[in-house]
Amino acid sequence: MTTSTQEQRPESRAALLFADVPDEFATTRRLLERYPDGKGEWRPDPKSRTLGELASHVADMSGLGAAVLETDTLDASQESRGPRLDSARALVARFDEGVARVAADLQSASDEALEQPWSLVFNGHPVLSGSRRSVLRRLLVSHMIHHRAQLATYYRALGISVPSIYGPSADER
Repeated sequence: MTTSTQEQRPESRAALLFADVPDEFATTRRLLERYPDGKGEWRPDPKSRTLGELASHVADMSGLGAAVLETDTLDASQESRGPRLDSARALVARFDEGVARVAADLQSASDEALEQPWSLVFNGHPVLSGSRRSVLRRLLVSHMIHHRAQLATYYRALGISVPSIYGPSADER
């Protein structure tokens, strides 16, 4: 048995809990890169968001993850969303900005910080509450995946090539 002069530092809880996040971000980025510039007003039916609204929401997901780590609560009724974007370049830039923030925040997040309570409220009324750890899983990962799947469905309806998500898509066999 050999010993090292440097002690091995165990991985942080955040690194273990969110090990899948970089892959999910990469997949989401590939989808945003395929956004059809100038088609933002298209919607599959009157009850659905427009393509631009949905893609902008997906691009904002990474920044929302950062907000969970940087604040104790977020009032969605007061949150100033960025403008609805209608180009792949702008969507990817907004997404990448949030990815950089949340990646840095996760890297420095202590176990104690991940267990602190966090709430999403709307006009002061709780919508979602829990530990930062559980809220991050729901908002940053599950919520992003949900809307990413909607975006892929919009792309399919518009005849836009859908990238590989969890294996080859029908467009990338």
